[in-house]
Amino acid sequence: MTRDPSMRAVGWARSLPMGSSVKTARDWTREHLAALGWDRTAPGVADSVVLAVSELVTNAHVHARSDAQLILTWDEECLHVTVHDASPRVPEQRSPDDGALGGRGLLLVDALADDVRTRPCPRGKDVTACFRPADHGRPG
Repeated sequence: MTRDPSMRAVGWARSLPMGSSVKTARDWTREHLAALGWDRTAPGVADSVVLAVSELVTNAHVHARSDAQLILTWDEECLHVTVHDASPRVPEQRSPDDGALGGRGLLLVDALADDVRTRPCPRGKDVTACFRPADHGRPG
């Protein structure tokens, strides 16, 4: 697929210190999804994005014991949701016990997103989930 060389991505970034609420991340993400028009054109996908953000930021705070950097990038094909944390440990999907209170976050993100990738970085890792609007069109 050939891309239009004049196409530009739109992006936002936010730091979320350990003490910050995951609700802050969800609310901030919803604001940007509304700016893209996804609250009207792809509300189900928007809800999936917000849930994935909640899970990924929680993982950074709880499992990596790290501040989280949340980056949203829309390239007119995919909304890339990236959460960076300071832990070099790459997350592993687990099969949680039926009685376990946790351990389902990455399974959930994988089920919600069109694609999920983890990339080690010099100072931690990035977990990126890609979301496409249902009609693969341009929102807004």
